[in-house]
Amino acid sequence: MISASYGEHSIAIGAAIARARTGDLMRRIRDQDHTVWKPEADEISNRLGWLRAPGRMKKEIGRMARFAEETGSRTSAVLLLGMGGSSLAPEAFAEIFGAGDAGATRLRVIDTTDPDHIAAIAASTDPLRTLHIVATKSGTTIETLSAFRFFHRRVVQALDARGRDEAGAGDGDAGARFAAITDPGSPLAQVARDLCFSEIFLNPPDVGGRYSALTFFGLVPAALVGADVEALLERAEAVMRASLAGEDGRALGLGVALGVLAENGRDKLTLSTSPEIEPLADWVEQLVAESTGKGGKGIVPVVREPLGAPGVYGADRVFVDLTLADDGERADALADLERAGHPVIWLGLRDLHDVGGQIALWELATAIAGAQLAVNPFDQPDVEAAKARARAAAQAYAETGALPESPAAPLEASALADFLGVPPRGAYVGLQAYVTPSADAAGALRALRLAIRDRYRVATTAGYGPRYLHSTGQLHKGGGGGGIFVQLTSEARADLVIPAPETAPGPAEEPDAPREETRRPLTFGALKAAQAVGDREALEAAGRRVIRFDVGADAPAGIETLAEGLSRLEDG
Repeated sequence: MISASYGEHSIAIGAAIARARTGDLMRRIRDQDHTVWKPEADEISNRLGWLRAPGRMKKEIGRMARFAEETGSRTSAVLLLGMGGSSLAPEAFAEIFGAGDAGATRLRVIDTTDPDHIAAIAASTDPLRTLHIVATKSGTTIETLSAFRFFHRRVVQALDARGRDEAGAGDGDAGARFAAITDPGSPLAQVARDLCFSEIFLNPPDVGGRYSALTFFGLVPAALVGADVEALLERAEAVMRASLAGEDGRALGLGVALGVLAENGRDKLTLSTSPEIEPLADWVEQLVAESTGKGGKGIVPVVREPLGAPGVYGADRVFVDLTLADDGERADALADLERAGHPVIWLGLRDLHDVGGQIALWELATAIAGAQLAVNPFDQPDVEAAKARARAAAQAYAETGALPESPAAPLEASALADFLGVPPRGAYVGLQAYVTPSADAAGALRALRLAIRDRYRVATTAGYGPRYLHSTGQLHKGGGGGGIFVQLTSEARADLVIPAPETAPGPAEEPDAPREETRRPLTFGALKAAQAVGDREALEAAGRRVIRFDVGADAPAGIETLAEGLSRLEDG
């Protein structure tokens, strides 16, 4: 179900939808015509496998179900090591479908280089009763490989402590506590074979990371937490088939509307959801941001920012509400926004398994929005800039024991207010939190977002670093340039060394990894700090404004200092 109120933009959106239908847009997408987006086929023709993914994956349901059953019988927990497209769908499925079933396998996602967070998760799991899923399309993602080496070393040490006579063959037994999801021919696929992983899921290589939710990357974790994978795929396949046949106009209407609204200054896609499906918004954020934010254009997803009164918003918003049946909690707030002239779109879900249909709907709509904006939604041309600078910073650390200097502003609300000044029309403020993820940190970030939004009437986004680099980082550097960025950094209480390839297995890293001939071992804390430095330099090189605050050892308290101070400035 979809309904919409576009206000003054109704005529333009209606005309654009009519042009798309006259041009047979959905048939061209169904036929995988790369000229829908660009004259050149590069990084398009080999990235359209998601259009067929639901049907292809239905053939794998039995295999995934057997794997989930076997895993549940021998493990007490599952850790998924991944980033971006390899972690956001698994996290959404785990939180949506795994939260309410006491008997379901507990799945936690590690998509960070924060040593305190990694150490806490490690301390809470039994290495010999935990399945570790290493998920990376390329098989070379530095954060994922670093986590893999750490946890593999931990399993080997636990086996040693238990005794070789009882444990068996050492490394072989360690491998049995790992599984891989990767592309055929990737370096990780070879390592998984060499170490006798319990299972190797080779994903269709023609599916890009952020479009991979309905492939092994999303569905294996979904099966592990007890979701009905068949129902998810059936809902997705129904939406995909009807949309591409022109029988269901929701994806076409949503995609064209988002594109037209962005062209007319309404480029802040503000998502609200029923509480049970809120994690889906994080997946949508990456899909939309990384797909559309390039070439000086883009749609800025705003997620987990609570709805406010119409007066706190500028004229750059479009509101999209994802509502489970019988949930009317946000109806009054959305009606107020509609009356104030803001475009509002309502998407209805019958039950939780309609999440499968929503994934297909948003994949199609995002691709259509990309066509409307004349960008290639399947590449990420500006991601390498931050990686190269992070590599240089990590190399400097390995050689000297110190990272390049990154000046920090005093932890005072006045410094933040001076930096923000009078934000230009259409700006948004992105909080980049290189702190330990926690409920307290999330609450503090929420308070700071609201203080900024209410004072300046600008959209706000927030992401943990380096996780956001694989989600919204492309938009930050390649989008329309309206971003103003606030880095919040904090040193770990205790650092962890990343095992080197000589002492722990793993394929060669992608280019952002420091070379192994360097003299000093890399730590998770140093890698995280290097990524913050690298992204800041890349943002500044792209002409973006950036400020850094060191929020101290107690990161939530430091962030709250800024939020409370900014609110007092507002009152004064």
